[in-house]
Amino acid sequence: MWMEKLERSHGGPGSDKYPLWLQSCHPDHRLHSQMCEADDYRKTYAVQGREPIYMSPEDASARGIKDGDLVRVYNDRGQLLAGARISEDYPPGVVRIHEGAWYGPIDASIGALDTYGDPNTLTMDLGSSKLAQATSANTCLVEMELFTGEAPAVTAFGGPAEVET
Repeated sequence: MWMEKLERSHGGPGSDKYPLWLQSCHPDHRLHSQMCEADDYRKTYAVQGREPIYMSPEDASARGIKDGDLVRVYNDRGQLLAGARISEDYPPGVVRIHEGAWYGPIDASIGALDTYGDPNTLTMDLGSSKLAQATSANTCLVEMELFTGEAPAVTAFGGPAEVET
């Protein structure tokens, strides 16, 4: 039996508002989130100090984005900053941010901008089924735009914030 997904790219539910299908597969540069906190290693793949988002030349051009630009990726669940990597390896309508990026919100409010690029800020908080309870990450739809203004500092690394009581 076909069970329609809550979000599906290329004409499916939600794709009129958020036309880009976000893949958040295993990273090439680390094991899940391990090594994400290592400054020297992170510099070998990060873009402007942010997790990279991979996209097609067509999607980048349509949004005025160039390789190395900082972009805001968003949907109704959240928003994040990422560094643009443009590649012919991705078809139009498909973008990718590797899972395991550390979460670094600009503040503690709901929907706050994630300063580093954690795709979990955009995905549904639903298990894949009553049996599996796996993530539903590859059904996520987003939009993105060129980030303008002064980029906030990345808050994902350096330990917890201390609060005076």
